[in-house]
Formats: sequence, structure tokens, C-alpha cells
Amino acid sequence: MHDHIDSRAAAGVQKRRPVEERIGFIGLGRMGAAMATNLVQAGCDVRAYVRRPERIKELAALGLDTTAEVADLFDCEIVVSMLPDDKAVRDVMFGLEPRPGNGLASGLMPGAIHLSMSTISTAASSAIDSGHAKLDQGYVAAPVFGNPDAAAARQLYIVAAGSGYYIERCQPIFDILGQRTFVVGPEPATANLIKLAGNALTAATLEMLGEVVEILTETMYGSRVHKIYGGKIVAQHYEPGFVLPLALKDVRLALAEAEAAGVPMPSVRIARDRLMAGIARGYAGLDWSALGRVAADEAGLT
Repeated sequence: MHDHIDSRAAAGVQKRRPVEERIGFIGLGRMGAAMATNLVQAGCDVRAYVRRPERIKELAALGLDTTAEVADLFDCEIVVSMLPDDKAVRDVMFGLEPRPGNGLASGLMPGAIHLSMSTISTAASSAIDSGHAKLDQGYVAAPVFGNPDAAAARQLYIVAAGSGYYIERCQPIFDILGQRTFVVGPEPATANLIKLAGNALTAATLEMLGEVVEILTETMYGSRVHKIYGGKIVAQHYEPGFVLPLALKDVRLALAEAEAAGVPMPSVRIARDRLMAGIARGYAGLDWSALGRVAADEAGLT
């Protein structure tokens, strides 16, 4: 990890300059749809690629210029991806195996930027960076901390890494989408590693909160994670936000990074096992705060 982290509060730089470049957007789930809508409402020229054509009408109602054709994004100068995993990002950008080369990157102009805000592995991030470099395109990794409600309220925390020139071009987008941006260096994979570590820590925190909540969140442990997710656990409100399968994917990626570095993470392994147990119990459609329900099940309280 780089020693220097450039932390920028959105309030201080938000009006620095408008977003003048055409933006493509891929990945219109709850997070992505909220983010793309915020860009449109801020006056950005956004064209959204919809992988499931049946959603075009729904997304058009939010004010998004939608298309089911990847080629309609070829003239975009910045393309934001908010996709669920490594494979989805690679498939959209570089084409499906075994015939790669027919993805979005093949049609983007030299100098265009792929702004990946997805939570993906460091290996995938580095490979995507190399793929774009061969096509004279830019790549910035900028995963986010925050749930769909935070995305809608423009309260995301953004961790960005990449070439300084490309970061500067993306900064006005960050200022619209988030409350604070942390620039963590020139290697995109650094941002992905930080995001995975953060999600692993959150998963372990949720596992512990599921065992003892209210007193802790009102005394020693009063961070946003403790307060927001602790409140959900106490109220047993597990409506979908960041669902268990996506949380499990991120925790597994974090454990793979730890394994490669020879770093033990026993508490994160417990969180992984509890996430798997929750999915097996039929909780796959619930927010990852449902680890509290899994803990209650294990204790015979439900």
C-alpha cells in the first residue's frame, strides 16, 4: 500500500469544474442505477448500457438514456462499470471466452477511460489495466464504500487509484457521486485491495455484532458501520442492500489475497462460514446484516 493517501472532501472541490465528457455507464443494479441517476441529475451526458433489455423502460423512467447495444458507448470518453464480479467486467470490456476481443474496449477510442467502480480482485484489476493499456486506453479503479441508500444520497466514500492524469479527469465524477475521495496511488489494484480489506473487516464486524449489539454500539463501538448495521440487527430489518452472495464473493476475494500474502485472517474465515450458512438457510436475498440472524439461529434464539 502506498504511504501517501490523498483525501479529498467533496464539499471542498465539488464546484471545481463540470463534467464535460460523455459518460457511458454499465451495471445498473441498485447501486449503479442510483449513481447513474445522480450523474444525470447533475447535468452529465450519460448513456447507460443495459445488459437485460427488459429493464430499458424501467431505467428510462429514471431519466437515463439507455441502450441494449454496446456499440452505442463507443463514442464515450469515460465508461463507468458497476458490475458484480471479475467475470462480468472482463466479459463486457473484452468479450466472452473463447472469442475475446469483441467487447466494449475494442471499440472505445484511444485515450478513453474505463472507470471501474466494481469490487473485483486485484488480479482481475491488473489484467484489465493491461488490456486497456494495449489499446492506448486509460483505467482507473475506484471501488466505493456505502450501500444503495448512500449511493442515492451521494454519500459514498470512493477509493481511487490509477494514473494521475486519468484520476484528474474522473475527479468531477467522484465529486458528484461521493462525499469523499481517497486517492491511494498509481496502481489500480491498490484500490481494489483496500476495498476487499474493508469489506472483510465489515463482515467480521457484523459477525461479532450479531452476538452482542445494543450496549456496544452505544458505548465503545459507535462507528457508522456499528451504528447503521447494528441498528438493522437490533430491529431485525434485513431488507436487501448488499446481499449475502455478493458479500461472500468479496470475503472470498479478501481471503485469497491474504492467502497469497501469507497473512492469517481467522475472524474473516468465520465470517465467510457464517455467510455460507446464511445462504444455505435461505437468506441469500437479505442484506449482509442478516449475519445477525445467523448468529441468533446458532444461539437458538429464533
